[in-house]
Amino acid sequence: MESSPLISAGLPIALFIIMIGIGMTLTVRDFRQVAVYPKGLIVGTVAQILVMPTIAFALATLLAVPPAIAVGLVIIAACPGGTTSNLFVLLSRGNIALSIVLTVTASLITILTLPLFINMALDLYMGTQETIVLPVGKTVGMLVGIVLFPVAIGMLFRTRKPALARKAEGVVSIFGGVVLAVLIVGLIVGVRDQIWDLLKQAGPATLLLNIAGIALGLLAGRVAGLTQRESLAVAVELGVKNSTIALMVTLTLLESSAMSIPAAVYGVLMFPIGFLLAMYGRRIIPKSNVQAPVSRPAD
Repeated sequence: MESSPLISAGLPIALFIIMIGIGMTLTVRDFRQVAVYPKGLIVGTVAQILVMPTIAFALATLLAVPPAIAVGLVIIAACPGGTTSNLFVLLSRGNIALSIVLTVTASLITILTLPLFINMALDLYMGTQETIVLPVGKTVGMLVGIVLFPVAIGMLFRTRKPALARKAEGVVSIFGGVVLAVLIVGLIVGVRDQIWDLLKQAGPATLLLNIAGIALGLLAGRVAGLTQRESLAVAVELGVKNSTIALMVTLTLLESSAMSIPAAVYGVLMFPIGFLLAMYGRRIIPKSNVQAPVSRPAD
């Protein structure tokens, strides 16, 4: 269940480079747009923080999964989207600025809400209650180091070298796709001896949770009147979770391999499903909409 060197060392470096490239596609106006029209941020945050854990509780009960699996399912549902979700939003031509803001906002709120949902799940399914405290400094440091800092570098580069930044956009997408493909292979190889057992134990529940998150994002976006790019950003944020946090909690704080199974399975399944969502986004959103000046009617 432990991360391989490919994931623990290679992924942060690759994501840092990718986030610089993502920053090259952004301007201050993009973030101002999120602040002026905060509906996407509100919808995404409420769905991420409150609705996803509720869905996990419902799935665990309806599918009658073992208690440890049920707790693990709630934990992965209560985790925020990770930096990988920003890459998927880039690939799907969604609203990257909204995705980044949602990642940061949900990650900071999760410091308070994740322990609450963990204790609720432990009490409901296992009859125990433990106090969980996430490392605030490490969480904030990760967000600054892998999200905000490289994005700021990319935005500064775009300001100084706009023509070169536009040319680099295609290279970033290709590099991102290669990184995700390698990551999927690495994850599968890492659990190859256990993959069928893991899928049998937690596959149906985690797959339904992933699909429910994506469907919730697209549906909530439509109901709330969000643009296609905003809806895609919300859907990706709900579907692509930070499984690293879930694994850290289950393996180090709760010291339970059984509870880590949903996070491990989710960490594998979310990538191919995320690829399908990215392909869907690229089909419905013309490239010109991404490169055009930001405006509400553009989508």
